[in-house]
Amino acid sequence: MIKLYKPFEGHPDYNCFGCSPGNPIGLNLEFNEDGEYVIAEWRPRAEFQGFKNVLHGGIQSTLMDEIAAWCVNIKMDTAGVTKELEVKFLKSVYTTDTKILLRARLIKTEKNIAFIHVELLNSKDELCSEGEFNYFTFPKEIAKRKLLFPGKEAFYKRSPYL
Repeated sequence: MIKLYKPFEGHPDYNCFGCSPGNPIGLNLEFNEDGEYVIAEWRPRAEFQGFKNVLHGGIQSTLMDEIAAWCVNIKMDTAGVTKELEVKFLKSVYTTDTKILLRARLIKTEKNIAFIHVELLNSKDELCSEGEFNYFTFPKEIAKRKLLFPGKEAFYKRSPYL
């Protein structure tokens, strides 16, 4: 397993709800690469509940969308934006659980669309939700110019902004 770094960490404009450690209300996801997967472990918190002790479905969808974006960065060496998503909620996820596991895998590409499958598992390794995410991807040079994409190699080393 390979730790992935946040290449924008320390940059004054880096405030991503999904992964920025500087966003006080954010999810602060951390990522690793494990073979064909991008994975993340995350600890649910009470402020993200819908019903009592149940992780809100919108938060689950956001967690999966964020890891899908990182999958595009790592597996395609570019950046993109969500085109379409379909999430299936199979089992309740509890905010009292010790951790959840997210894993994303690039299934295929068609022209500039990436198809990514994401799974969310509880601490008992039970599949609780899964999604199909389609990302509109940019050519690398456009991703660098418009989305400040630093290149895949930047995710394997510490941020230059720290």
